Amino acid sequence: MPQKLPVIFIDDEKHIRIANAQTLELAGYQVHAMDGAESALHLLSHDWPGVVVSDIKMPGMDGMEFLRQARAIDHDLPVILITGHGDIAMAVKAIREGAYDFIEKPFAAEQLVETVKRALDKRALTLENRCLRLELEAQSAPGPRIIGRTPAMQGLRTTISQIADTDADVLIFGETGTGKELVARSLHEHSRRQAHNFVAVNCGAVPENLIESELFGHEPGAFTGATGRRVGRFEHANQGTLFLDEIESMPMQVQIHLLRVLQERAVERLGSNDLVPLNLRVVAATKIDLKEAGERGEFREDLYYRLNVVTVEIPPLRERREDIPLLFHHFLLLAGARYEREAPLPNADQMRVLLTHAWPGNVRELRNIAERYVLLGENVGYDLEQLMRGSAAETAITLPQQVDCFEKSLIKQQLELQKGSLKKTMEVLGIPRKTLYDKMRKYGLDKSHYK
Repeated sequence: MPQKLPVIFIDDEKHIRIANAQTLELAGYQVHAMDGAESALHLLSHDWPGVVVSDIKMPGMDGMEFLRQARAIDHDLPVILITGHGDIAMAVKAIREGAYDFIEKPFAAEQLVETVKRALDKRALTLENRCLRLELEAQSAPGPRIIGRTPAMQGLRTTISQIADTDADVLIFGETGTGKELVARSLHEHSRRQAHNFVAVNCGAVPENLIESELFGHEPGAFTGATGRRVGRFEHANQGTLFLDEIESMPMQVQIHLLRVLQERAVERLGSNDLVPLNLRVVAATKIDLKEAGERGEFREDLYYRLNVVTVEIPPLRERREDIPLLFHHFLLLAGARYEREAPLPNADQMRVLLTHAWPGNVRELRNIAERYVLLGENVGYDLEQLMRGSAAETAITLPQQVDCFEKSLIKQQLELQKGSLKKTMEVLGIPRKTLYDKMRKYGLDKSHYK
């Protein structure tokens, strides 16, 4: 049987307390019916998953004082107040002070059940939000954040930690939008070079006739228009890190010059015969297989082998879909802070849309969607599916893959909320223990990771 969500119902009038407790029990909730507010406070905690329904006028501690003390335990705890007709002004005041809602007497059983259901949905989202925040804080070491808890991303962070504080040149491979520059910056920020320059060059964005001057610098008169000395990107990155993005776009002639600089660790400005010694690390990034490009004669094979001291591969987002909730939440927080707006939390249906999308633009596309959601989301009248129509809207995965992806995400979410308790997880999900074990084995989930 699924675990029943708890509801505390407080009213000093016995017949009202009994009748409404029965209504809520028939709706499938675990009800704690109480005649006073003081004793109810002892049942509350920061991670208690339920809601409270309380009368306002009661002997001893009244509903308003209970609201204040309950919010001191957990500021986000939903408290629904019951009010008589003459107490509407007081109920409105309570809403301003943080009450979730109020119900005016007399009320229908359906109204009570519906209000409680909405409050419990909000509570579940709040607790899930906290789990995601804790996960983000756990990955908030100094420097750029490599966010994700899938084995691929855990392996990526391990690789970065192993090679960051070395002088080894690195080749990063990943599709467009996977975060290659983020990984390069992480390597720099976690190395002894972090106090010096991180210099990024997009090889595909620099005009071919200027790229040598841009990289290696030039002396006055080196070519028409060279009126003064220019320090190139290599010199500017001295003692630090030079990041060469889209290196597959570099012209062949420049590749020869680059190979010499990498081998000699010295640069010769255009128009000069003097070598400038360099102490820097080179991190290159590509979205294609450079070895295959070398075999086709489109990239120098000797340069490939010189760059390929260590290769770091970044998986596309479609291969680590379990990271999507965490990443999306992270980007919502960033967008909310940037635009000074509250970041709305996606519901279960919206999260399903995110989990089953093809994500051809990878993490960059996900971040753009999060920003659109903050700017044009529920408050403006657009739902998440509408906001995603500007992206590649057609999913590239089969129905069984979508089902597996969503199922795995739900099980992981409950394992986190229940702190690894299999008993509570199977009760909430409404599945037998053997079924839960089988599915955890299928998806590679270990309860010890969530304690």
